[in-house]
Amino acid sequence: MNCRAFRGLAPALLTVALLLSGCAGTVVHMQELSADRAPGAPARGKAEVVFLRPSGLGFAIQSSVFEVKDGKSLLVGIVAAKAKVAYEVDPGRHLFMSIGENADFMTADLAAGRTYYVNVEPRMGLWKARFGLVPVRAKDFDSDEFKSNLAECKWVGLTDAAHRWARENMESVESKRAEYYPDFLKQPEAERPHLAPDDGR
Repeated sequence: MNCRAFRGLAPALLTVALLLSGCAGTVVHMQELSADRAPGAPARGKAEVVFLRPSGLGFAIQSSVFEVKDGKSLLVGIVAAKAKVAYEVDPGRHLFMSIGENADFMTADLAAGRTYYVNVEPRMGLWKARFGLVPVRAKDFDSDEFKSNLAECKWVGLTDAAHRWARENMESVESKRAEYYPDFLKQPEAERPHLAPDDGR
């Protein structure tokens, strides 16, 4: 459906239409990266995690992704619909968090030299879209769906504006982390979203 068709809808219908549309989201605070600036393999001794949002559901709302490290929330990127961001880290244990109406979490055990993939998945919320982190397994790398998702999402990178947004909204981010993290811990460990070392390539 053409996004321009939404203009004539009543406000209530507009909200529903936006949430159900397959349109790409507008990139805000991040910068689109040209092909020659697209991330490559991780640096020697590092691991890389690519967060992608292939779904156009809730395209009017962006999701922010953070790493929780040493008690602090560090911005990974702000991910619009049909966008992807790469995050390079040291190998080992990590905790990642997505923020929307809610906070959602995923643990990761990462191996050096490997690239991992995580879908930032929108879900219908009470007032706006909620988001979850869904690990992509190594067995899915050759699937047509994954290849299509990866190709359709454009690369975006951090900017000073993104870091400024994170600082200005950190009180809300930390409040949601405090509210939702206990629920994550209540889940049996085997049921929590998790990236294993062999999930990379």
